[in-house]
Amino acid sequence: MIRALHIDSRVLALLVLVWLTGCAGDPPSGEDTTLTRVSFATDWRAQAEHGGFYQALARGFYREAGLDVQLRQGGPAVNVAQLIATGAVDFGLGSNAFISMNLAAEGAPVRAVMAIFQKDPQVIITHPREDIRSLADMQGLPIMLSDAAIGAFWVWLQARFGFDDSQIRRYTFNLAPFLVDPGAIQQGYVTSEPFAIGQALGEPPQVFLLADEGYPGYAAMVLAHQRLIDQRPDVVQAFVAATARGWADYLHGDPTPGNTLILRDNPEMTPELLAHAIAQMRAFGLVDSGDAARWGIGTMSHARWREFHATMAAEGIYSPQLDPRGAYTLAFVDGPDLED
Repeated sequence: MIRALHIDSRVLALLVLVWLTGCAGDPPSGEDTTLTRVSFATDWRAQAEHGGFYQALARGFYREAGLDVQLRQGGPAVNVAQLIATGAVDFGLGSNAFISMNLAAEGAPVRAVMAIFQKDPQVIITHPREDIRSLADMQGLPIMLSDAAIGAFWVWLQARFGFDDSQIRRYTFNLAPFLVDPGAIQQGYVTSEPFAIGQALGEPPQVFLLADEGYPGYAAMVLAHQRLIDQRPDVVQAFVAATARGWADYLHGDPTPGNTLILRDNPEMTPELLAHAIAQMRAFGLVDSGDAARWGIGTMSHARWREFHATMAAEGIYSPQLDPRGAYTLAFVDGPDLED
């Protein structure tokens, strides 16, 4: 279930394409040589789930930290892990803990340096219905899942609630099958699919956040190559600090500067969806709950990473001998662990 990193002609063409695509904020004219120029690739098209990065760029937090950040939005064909591993970008956004752990299992020199989401935003969604009041109530019922989910959080659901592969139905990121079937159940992100479903149905769906049921993985992690970590720790620290500042400002200040850049980069995004996603991130405490409430945005701990690895190793996803510390470093964040 763990994918190896292969570089072929298509990937090389992709790297060129990513470099040629635009980034939020115009590149510098070259007159300011005091800034260190770095590139950061997101995992999808610009959205509120990237809001703190855009806010840090728009509000000048990166520049104040001595960085000229080129923020490049991702998309369905962009493999962030490969871009970092091959040196095409300096930093990238890892969608979930499997990204970092897979890289560690493959021996790739890429590690998470901060975790934006203390709670993975993954949810299971149902229509309003009386017979389902918890994830446990879904045992034996059909659930629409993407291919990626089957080798990821589905494993945890099987272990935690006794779900079975016979329940799996394919989810192709088309909401139509869910909307026409009152008995349908599907995966989603708390910040996105529930909004579109609620608009179509005229009432909000039921949403069950896996993290609130004990799912241990971090999400939205900033990844960096080990070479950058070793050779320029000052740059990594500056990026982490400015990013944390951007997220705090985006969620608890005026998000307009960041949203303006998001809407420019992604014309398909809407102000309404941005507002909904921000409200959900606040309501569910995705960014600043748990350890982050005490230690600050981006914090991680050995205990959380060990729990994630142990859970997945018990289900055969990873070797029990794999050292989870290969997936991350605590050198750039405050947290429960005093030393890395």
